Amino acid sequence: MKLFYTPGACSLSPHIVLCELALPHELVKVNLATQQTEDGRDFTTINPKGYIPALLLDDGELITEGPAIVQYLADLKPEAGLLPPAGTLARVRVQEWLTFIGTELHKNFTPLFKPTASADWKAAASSNIERRFAYLDDILNGRDHLTGSEFSVADAYLFTVINWTFFLKMSLAEWPALVDYHHSIATRPAVQTAMRAEGLL
Repeated sequence: MKLFYTPGACSLSPHIVLCELALPHELVKVNLATQQTEDGRDFTTINPKGYIPALLLDDGELITEGPAIVQYLADLKPEAGLLPPAGTLARVRVQEWLTFIGTELHKNFTPLFKPTASADWKAAASSNIERRFAYLDDILNGRDHLTGSEFSVADAYLFTVINWTFFLKMSLAEWPALVDYHHSIATRPAVQTAMRAEGLL
């Protein structure tokens, strides 16, 4: 498998899952500004959507969209427990979190990384993020992971998004449970391995 990624971006989530599952994989770095892969290919010929992550399977099939990728990977090794079985309420809860993170958090960070975004757009996005962080801080108070005691693919995604606050120099001091959660996830060996491979440590 090949994971097309950009260091520290949302592709870190499936990268963490690959490491958690100890699945053999190759990393291919993508420069999103130029749409070039590190080996000189036009990334849009691989993923016409033009963004990461993208997972190229050994049979040539391409999977895009982070939440879809992490669920596919988790199902390759169900015994690892990163995703509950299909058809269970527990799995729906993880999917619920993946959707929340993608739509309510991930997308609100977009204007904060865009130099051309208006001040009003950035202010509205920041306000939305703060409300979502307050909600998460309440949920994570006294809880190790989003769905309880077990790490899931949703935790890999949330950790990735929280990590962006450091690039943006956003303080998390107002949400101590969120800070503790992020620190705890950061100590996982697979998270350390993925971040080191992306040059983030």
